[in-house]
Amino acid sequence: MYIMSKNKINNDTKLDFNGQRSDEELLFVFRRHMVAMRKGFYSLLIPLVITSIPPLIWSYNLELFLLPIGGFILGCILFSYHFILWYFTIYIVTNQRIRQITQRGLFGKDVIELKLSKIQNISYNISGLSGELFKFGTIIIQTFVGDLVIHNVEHPDKIYNKLQDAINKVTEEQ
Repeated sequence: MYIMSKNKINNDTKLDFNGQRSDEELLFVFRRHMVAMRKGFYSLLIPLVITSIPPLIWSYNLELFLLPIGGFILGCILFSYHFILWYFTIYIVTNQRIRQITQRGLFGKDVIELKLSKIQNISYNISGLSGELFKFGTIIIQTFVGDLVIHNVEHPDKIYNKLQDAINKVTEEQ
């Protein structure tokens, strides 16, 4: 994991994440909402449902009752892949920059950094009934170069306010 607790050992401050600068302070960390793993939940349920049909049709054949167990195991393997992608995709906000670490497959990752001083505008969007009920939405960070769009953010209004506070603090210091 990239985030570690801050400890003072022999008056040496341990860094909070890999790649942190010595003059940089970690403000907060967030990740996408659990809704982003809905494909993982589907891949858990679909093999289980499909393998449960033959024992219901041919209930006299007792060996077929082992099929749902195999479907559940297959579903768990597929779900764990989506869980790994969700869990290791994180957004780190410091007093200097935003760092997006996106897990790509089991062994790859993408890292995008954006200085807080380069941000022009931030907006967020909560769309639909499911977004309102489950409290997730999209945050759009606009810069001169382009936009950083973060989909399925948990509590986008709170993250938006925290990002605005961090940007205001940086602009006041300059």
